[in-house]
Amino acid sequence: MHLSRRKEYTDLRTVINFVESEESNGSHGYRWMYNKCVLHGLKVTRESIRHILKLVDPRGVEMRSKHRLIRRKYFSQGPNYCWHIDSYDKLKPYGLCINGCVDGFSRKMMWVKVGKTSSDPKVIAKYFIEAIQNAGGYPYHMRGDMGTGNGTVAAMQNFLSRNERDSFIYGKSTLNTRIESWWAILRKQCTGKWIKEMKDLRDTGNFTGNKLDVNLVQFCCMKLLQAELDETALVWDMHRIRRSRSNLPDDRPIALYLLPELWASADYVQSISDDELEICKSECAHDDLFPCEEELFELGCLYMRANQVDPPTNINECKALYLGLRQWLLSHL
Repeated sequence: MHLSRRKEYTDLRTVINFVESEESNGSHGYRWMYNKCVLHGLKVTRESIRHILKLVDPRGVEMRSKHRLIRRKYFSQGPNYCWHIDSYDKLKPYGLCINGCVDGFSRKMMWVKVGKTSSDPKVIAKYFIEAIQNAGGYPYHMRGDMGTGNGTVAAMQNFLSRNERDSFIYGKSTLNTRIESWWAILRKQCTGKWIKEMKDLRDTGNFTGNKLDVNLVQFCCMKLLQAELDETALVWDMHRIRRSRSNLPDDRPIALYLLPELWASADYVQSISDDELEICKSECAHDDLFPCEEELFELGCLYMRANQVDPPTNINECKALYLGLRQWLLSHL
C-alpha cells in the first residue's frame, strides 16, 4: 500500500535562520549542518539542508566542492585499541589551551578540553582518568608526542599495563594522523572563528599578551568555548563517516565505538581496579574552580553584576565583555 508516517517538519524559515546563524564562516558542509539541526531539535531533511546551503552560502559550497584530500592509510583493530592524544596550540597564546584524544578505530572523541594550560602533565592526566572512568577501562595502546604534558599519562598507561608491552607509543605530533586530522575538523567547524577574533583583538592593540589580557580572555571566553567544543565533539560522534578507499569501517563514530561486533571487531578496553584508579587519581591535578586567576575572576563577576551583563552566549558577546571589562580595569589601575 506504500504507506508512510507523516513527518511534521520544522518551518523552513526557522531552519534557514538557524543555518544562517551557524554558517558565519562558511565552513559547514550539508552533512555537518544537518546533524547540527537535529541536535538542536529541528526536523528537516538532509536534502533541504543541501539546497539551503546553496542559497545562503554559494561561495562556501563551491570552495568545499573543489577541495580534495590525500589521505594516509590507517588501521586499528577495534575500539579502545589505540587512543591518540595531542594538544592544540592555535589559541594557546591567548590563554586558551586545548587538549584532545580520539579513539583510533571509531574516531570517537574521548575528550576535548580547554583549560589554562596544556603543558601541566597532572592536568592532562586528569582528562585521561575522567575518560577511562567513562570508558570503563584504559586503552590497549596510546599514542602521543614527547611533550611534557603527556609524561604522567604515559607513566599511568605503563603502570596499568605492568609494562608488558609498548602501551604508550611516542611519535612526532605531525605523524599522529588520527588526532591531527581531527584538529583540521575542529578548526573548520569551531575554532576558526575564535582564532580570527583573537587575532583581531591583537591587531587592534586590545590584546598585548600580558598577564592581565590573558586572564581576561580566559574569564570571558573559556566557558563558552568549552560548550562549543562539547557540541562539536557531539556532532562529530553522531555524523556518518564517508566511505573511503581504505579498509576502515564507515558509519557513525558512536556506533563504531559501542557496537564493534557489527564490523567483525571487538572492544579492547582493559579493566582497571579501584585501587589502581585511586593511585592514578592521586597523581592528577585537583578540580580548577576558576577559569582564570581567582582575584580577576571576582573582579570580573563584580563588573558583570554592577553593569547587569549576562554571561556571553556567542563570540561577539565574549568580545564585547572583554573590551568593556578591560577598559574598566585599566581605568581603575
